[in-house]
Amino acid sequence: MTTRLLLVRHGETTLTAEDRFAGATDVPLGPAGRAQAERLAERLAPDRLAAVYSSPMQRTIETAAIVARPHGLEPIPCDALREIDHGRWEGLRRADVEAQFPDEYSAWEEDPLTFAPLGGESGIAVVARALPAIRGIVLAHPHATVLVVSHKATIRLILACVIGFDARGYRDRLDQSPACLNILDFKTPVRARLMLFNDVSHYASAPPRSELRLSKW
Repeated sequence: MTTRLLLVRHGETTLTAEDRFAGATDVPLGPAGRAQAERLAERLAPDRLAAVYSSPMQRTIETAAIVARPHGLEPIPCDALREIDHGRWEGLRRADVEAQFPDEYSAWEEDPLTFAPLGGESGIAVVARALPAIRGIVLAHPHATVLVVSHKATIRLILACVIGFDARGYRDRLDQSPACLNILDFKTPVRARLMLFNDVSHYASAPPRSELRLSKW
């Protein structure tokens, strides 16, 4: 059995550029995000996709629909692939959260896997719903290529668990640019090899620098 998973982050939204927490906030793609998704669709058009799965949020469904169009497929919504919920941080800029909730922000930076802001979701909660969904998709499509469109934190947590390193470091060790492509080849439902990571060559000549997003601790 070999299932190839094309794991894609949604394209850019207006909140992406503003560096706001928007995990559970349902925002659509912006013009740049739609253009990024179109470029990815062109890149993946020659591939033979068996199915397309997506988080049910506007930005992921729209990205998935654009990429799936050349293949005549409709995205299958999967609630387990939604983004992490930041609770009372939703809609706020990073600097505002750090100023208004310094203790929460510090705890989250140190351990984003087990800590959750008030009303929000921990990384462990995301893993608990997302990993079984990925396993189910792999089992449903042996010897096939499947597109999965999800979100920045959710994808990073999936990759951390599949690759096998301490997921407490997922924010500093892994990045996910808008409309980036990751490729995982699953030999079994639990054993996979990362073949491509955070690739945006379909719309950018070089990946963005991430030093401004690294944790202070």
